[in-house]
Amino acid sequence: MSEKNSIIFIKKLLDEEVKKRNKPDEVNADKLDPILVAKRYKDPTVSLICALFAYGNVKQIVKFLDSLDFSLLEKSDKEVKKVLKNHYYRFQKSEDVIALFIALKRLNEETTLEKVFKHGYTKKLSVIDGIHSLIGTIKKLYPHNTQGYNFLVSKVTTKTKGAGALKRWMMYLRWMVREDNIDMGLWSGIDRADLIMPLDTHTFKVGQKLGLLKRKTYDLEAAIELTNTLKTFDKNDPLKYDFALYRIGQEKLNL
Repeated sequence: MSEKNSIIFIKKLLDEEVKKRNKPDEVNADKLDPILVAKRYKDPTVSLICALFAYGNVKQIVKFLDSLDFSLLEKSDKEVKKVLKNHYYRFQKSEDVIALFIALKRLNEETTLEKVFKHGYTKKLSVIDGIHSLIGTIKKLYPHNTQGYNFLVSKVTTKTKGAGALKRWMMYLRWMVREDNIDMGLWSGIDRADLIMPLDTHTFKVGQKLGLLKRKTYDLEAAIELTNTLKTFDKNDPLKYDFALYRIGQEKLNL
């Protein structure tokens, strides 16, 4: 098969997968996707907490998220510390969970996540700059420096090669910007074409297997490369293929 015919075949395959996967029943199938917790509230702040803790075993992720009282985002610092004193998740101790809640609570008292993101994004239409704006603001509002917290919130970096893929942040933006049977579309004024793939091990391996990704290093540069390849399939909405690629990898489909 020629390279041209191969690309046409892969695009057809992915378009069929998108059509099949982009249904409420698909994401609801196992009742264990963090976005289902976020969808109960349809709130950007709750959604961010769901996204940032979305790593590890999916059953444990949802169990932890279900244990959280999101009304604490409107309570006093003292109440947050009292209620969350025994909450922890993998790399995050209770002090890290508390720090995130207080930082986001303070942010909402002054502005919104959407406004902070756009402050960074609009200058160069860069979602990376928008994410950096959010990370910087969160850390400034409640300074807290532990290994677990830095992993949770991520670091501001100017490089893409060798840098973390910011997978959970990119997934959060997909939830906020896109709107279909899977994503919530709670924000406006951000172009879907500017989004970057939330690269995880499933999409990374499937991308390589399908010839969509040549880079062998799992980093932000690879996420950008995969996104740019998918833009040749749909320049306006490359991330519509994300959930399909993820499920293909998760289910170990024989392609």
